[in-house]
Amino acid sequence: MKDQRSLLSADHQLLLQRSLLQQEYEYEKNEYAKQAEIQGVERKIKRGICWYPLSVGRSYYNAMNSLAVEVSRNTDTETEHNFEYGRPVRFFHQSRDGKITFLNFTATVSYAEENRMVILIPGQEALAAIQSYDTLGIQLYFDETSYKTMFEALNDVINAKNNKLADLKEILIGNQKPQRRDLFPVRFPWLNVSQEKAVNEVLCAKEVAVVHGPPGTGKTTTLVEAVYETLHRENQVLVCAQSNTAVDWIAEKLVDRGVPVLRIGNPARVNDKMLSFTYERQFENHPAYSELWGIRKAIREMAGTMRRKSYEEKEKIRNRLHKLRDRATELEILINEELFANARVIASTLVSSNHRVMTGRHFSTLFIDEAAQALEAACWIAIRKTDRVVFAGDHCQLPPTIKCIEAARGGLNRTLMEKVCDRKPDSVSLLTIQYRMNESIMKFPAQWFYDGQLQAASEVKYRGILDYDTPINWIDTADMQFHEEFRAETAGRINKQEAELLLEELERYIRKIGPERILEEQIDFGIISPYKAQIQYLRSLMKKSSFFRPFRKLITIHTVDGFQGQERDVIFISLVRANEDGQIGFLNDLRRMNVAITRARMKLVILGDSSTLQKHSFYRKLMEYIEEINGEE
Repeated sequence: MKDQRSLLSADHQLLLQRSLLQQEYEYEKNEYAKQAEIQGVERKIKRGICWYPLSVGRSYYNAMNSLAVEVSRNTDTETEHNFEYGRPVRFFHQSRDGKITFLNFTATVSYAEENRMVILIPGQEALAAIQSYDTLGIQLYFDETSYKTMFEALNDVINAKNNKLADLKEILIGNQKPQRRDLFPVRFPWLNVSQEKAVNEVLCAKEVAVVHGPPGTGKTTTLVEAVYETLHRENQVLVCAQSNTAVDWIAEKLVDRGVPVLRIGNPARVNDKMLSFTYERQFENHPAYSELWGIRKAIREMAGTMRRKSYEEKEKIRNRLHKLRDRATELEILINEELFANARVIASTLVSSNHRVMTGRHFSTLFIDEAAQALEAACWIAIRKTDRVVFAGDHCQLPPTIKCIEAARGGLNRTLMEKVCDRKPDSVSLLTIQYRMNESIMKFPAQWFYDGQLQAASEVKYRGILDYDTPINWIDTADMQFHEEFRAETAGRINKQEAELLLEELERYIRKIGPERILEEQIDFGIISPYKAQIQYLRSLMKKSSFFRPFRKLITIHTVDGFQGQERDVIFISLVRANEDGQIGFLNDLRRMNVAITRARMKLVILGDSSTLQKHSFYRKLMEYIEEINGEE
């Protein structure tokens, strides 16, 4: 199927993408409708799409003149939630008989922390509706806007003729060959050979370059250097990623290098450093903002008095309002132009690159970080604004999140970066030296996913916590008669006995290292499972344990997705699946396992049922590899 798709013309590929995206759109829309109508509040809370009950805090107008209200949850803080910047939400109240009634407006998440959010609401009527109820909840709503933007982008690319976008279409997914500039190589003594080559390839590329960064190879370091060096040749670039967290990460690294960044959209990590380079904060800090704020306040107050005035007085107010609004628009344009003029890097998510403040803006170069996690349609949103594109990521790690299985099978899960890697291999630079893992941890994923091209840097090659310790262990639960269960309320799998055994093994290992040493050296631990239900159970077990209390800040329990981009000294993985049919579900996606395994710096412990998992060649070979290296030692 992949080969047949690659033979299609660029426009036919895009038409297929649009059709698959339509499938995903319809599926997700229907799922949200079902959740809204059928599922109870408790189940929605456990799925991370609902907070109930809410505490409603202060309301205010933000720098962009939007009415914002603060809300917080004070129950069930163990449950991860899926609220993030830009997501649409609906407020609701619940009657005594359990019936849910939604308030008749849609709002948008502005900030989201673990237990607190700032929500943008349509206006004073919406605020009055919120304040009229003692108890409220909030639920994620179907994100129509993101889909609308992606469909618009695909249509623009399909219709592009005789312009730069048409050229990029043919170069990225068609048969047109990318061009290169002949430049004298730049030396970067602080980078390794493969990183230095990647930066130079970016500088030489006229239309497209790919920085393929396997785990621990310094992809972000390389990308920051490529952006920094590009800014010696270009006045301003656009830097995007699929998620707000990924945008924050690269933006923060650029700020550390002294690059003036303008962040469109709000950061996922709300702290002063992150906030200082957001569009909203810089807008507020502009010298003209105080005048604009005063005008906006006057407009709101005058508009509020209109009803009580006579016809003549209303006409005077309307004239005055017209002049004030004209002046407000002038000031907004002035501030906007100066903010963009002073920035060298504009940073946003791919969808937010379509934000109204970006209208009409064009960039010579676009950098897309974590490009292997982005839907192709999302990439085209930003590519429309640029002359060339640099992808950075690793298509052997986490794929885009796709809910419709048929759309994924049809090719929606195949990213634009992956297509470029397949079709234009000369544009790809592989980073080959990793600085994270002990060599024994690295070797298996290096062979399976990267053709054995990865090398461990000398400083990490033999790193370990204990003398004569084995870097990887597989704890086989096949003879323990553990069984997985299906949890309907979270639609996930759980293996309670395996979770309990994992914490027993973790406690044993902590005692072996020595609690005092762990606290003194701040040795950190990660517990990973592909299943949210297992994660929640592990968290509840750890919360009840007095032994783990001193180490809680050093232990992170999360899903594979939650660990993307992170690393820990010690990683424990709970694979969960234990059944007689050899059904392994999520574990079939080997890219997730690549992420899980490669989070570990010095010690990796995997718990799994060999009789269930060995039917799959990857897990069989992994078990054989672990037996082999432990046998040698």
